[in-house]
Amino acid sequence: MTEGLDRDRWLASIRAKVDEVAPLEALARQGRGALLVDVREDGERASGTPAAALGLSRGFLELRIEQSEPDRDREILLLCGSGQRSLLAAEALQRMGYRHVSSVAGGMGAWKAAGLPVSAGVLDTDAAERYARQMLLPHVGEAGQAKLAAARVAVIGAGGLGAPALLYLAAAGVGHITLIDDDRVERSNLHRQVIHADARVGLGKAESARMTLAALNPRVRVFPVPDRLCAENVEALLRGHDIVIDGADNFATRYLLAAATRRLGMPMVYAAIERFTGQASVFDPRRDDSPCYRCLFPEPPSAADAPNCSEAGVLGVLPGLIGLVQATETLKLLLGIGEPLVGRLLTYDALGMRFRELTLRRDPHCPGCGADAMFEGYRDLERMCAAAG
Repeated sequence: MTEGLDRDRWLASIRAKVDEVAPLEALARQGRGALLVDVREDGERASGTPAAALGLSRGFLELRIEQSEPDRDREILLLCGSGQRSLLAAEALQRMGYRHVSSVAGGMGAWKAAGLPVSAGVLDTDAAERYARQMLLPHVGEAGQAKLAAARVAVIGAGGLGAPALLYLAAAGVGHITLIDDDRVERSNLHRQVIHADARVGLGKAESARMTLAALNPRVRVFPVPDRLCAENVEALLRGHDIVIDGADNFATRYLLAAATRRLGMPMVYAAIERFTGQASVFDPRRDDSPCYRCLFPEPPSAADAPNCSEAGVLGVLPGLIGLVQATETLKLLLGIGEPLVGRLLTYDALGMRFRELTLRRDPHCPGCGADAMFEGYRDLERMCAAAG
């Protein structure tokens, strides 16, 4: 007996157990509430998929279907390229206890030939391959990856905190990154600011970071701004972004960011580091329960009480870890998943290898967000911070 006959008999035995429906009938059943699942690979779906179909590759179907549809009584229709993989997929779901499973005869080829509705692929082949492992997460998928591609994030500083945050946001596929930094690369930066290289000492940090990010992920649009954030430009530079990452190393910039993000209604993902310790939080003015930066620091401390890294020193790996916390919180906010660090201050002690979480409540008397708070202009904030220094 030939291999071809063995295969044909095998498929015939599966067809005896699995119902096959024509594409037009599948569309009608989908309209009545059936779940249509496209089991082709991500690259195949990049050119288009049946409208409102769930994309779930055949190789991961059994592992992921319960997260997408736990109801084993719901009718499920499976579609592949030609109608063979969907037969195998349907049999597998029957073994898992799904009671109403059918295969779409002829697959996507027959669906298109019948002129049925097709949604344009969210991702092209390069993106489907590049983000394949991330899109396996049910919290992300193709729809979440498309959200990241459309997102606009402003990162203040390409230093210790900004470096790891920028690398991982670009790798994750955040589509538009504005990088604001007027500093230049120094050799003393390199032990912690891993986005730069020795050959770029003397180059502007914003341009150096752009070069690294372009090499890592050419799909991402990076806009370097070699300017210092100040009272005159803060709102203009931040307006139009979804989230702002605070990678600043001074209180004047942070107070400007806190005021501007509050006025513009966008989350500020905060972090700070010193020696062997770091902390992070999220201030989200879109939420009524969210504190703001000035709930944590109502007034800027003196320079003696809050030295920067060039004065106090810092363990090189510390900003890497805290910057990744910022990147994680940013991705969660963009995707609308998980519990962000709103109302919580995460602290880290590298020497003791300990994380602590402190509750950070909104201060009703806060000069930034309290009921009686009055905004008197960004220049006043700069003067206040200068006086503290």
